[in-house]
Amino acid sequence: MNYENILAEKENGLGVITINRPAKLNALNKATIVDLHEAFKAFDADKEVKVIIVTGSGEKAFVAGADIAEFADFNIEEGEKLAALGQELLFDQVQNLGTPVIAAVNGFALGGGLELAMAAHFRIAGDNAKMGLPEVSLGVIPGYGGTQRLPQLVGKGRAMEMIMTAGMVSAEDAKAYGLVNHVVPQAELIEFCKGIAAKIMKNSSVAIANAIKAINANYEDGTNGYNTEIRAFGESFGTADFKEGTTAFLEKRKAEFPGA
Repeated sequence: MNYENILAEKENGLGVITINRPAKLNALNKATIVDLHEAFKAFDADKEVKVIIVTGSGEKAFVAGADIAEFADFNIEEGEKLAALGQELLFDQVQNLGTPVIAAVNGFALGGGLELAMAAHFRIAGDNAKMGLPEVSLGVIPGYGGTQRLPQLVGKGRAMEMIMTAGMVSAEDAKAYGLVNHVVPQAELIEFCKGIAAKIMKNSSVAIANAIKAINANYEDGTNGYNTEIRAFGESFGTADFKEGTTAFLEKRKAEFPGA
């Protein structure tokens, strides 16, 4: 597919989505959110794609935030609709995607940019990355899941401080907080992410999708994550991947997972 604001490439089982609005520091506007939604949907439906990397174009920004010009004159109803639609269309979609999503955070990840990175299954940062939720400096709060996902990742106290001060944290601080898994030189960021993706691809994509579902269940109100795990564990026994994985183990060979 051709997109207006992003680039989407597939190579060797890996989907790479690059937000491509360099003049706007890759800020998220409505059109970009729709493009991202469609790209994630397409890659998730493609059985050849086992892992997705999302990043920003250039060296300055992953996503520098939302496009403020689009909503500066919104009223209460319009603001609520903006947050609800964005969460449903993109941020919740990414979090619950069955295909693993790695956020390669290059440069600034602010506001909606950090919220997108937090919706990914985990994050790798270039050493030049800066992350924060500056919304309160504009008289608003994070609206794309930031008040929920940030405390889950860094703890309530640090999340309160980051949101209330509207400040940015460095890549190393983000790693210390548990916000990102690794910090690598900017020039090596994508290759490092590809290396982790290659390790993921060796495993059962069906089992990984079930693991994502079970892990996410722990954070859903009214859902017993242990029960979700039990069901997903049981369902694994009915898959071709389970048969191949156990047979390969007993035969002392590498598994070749069919992925269905």
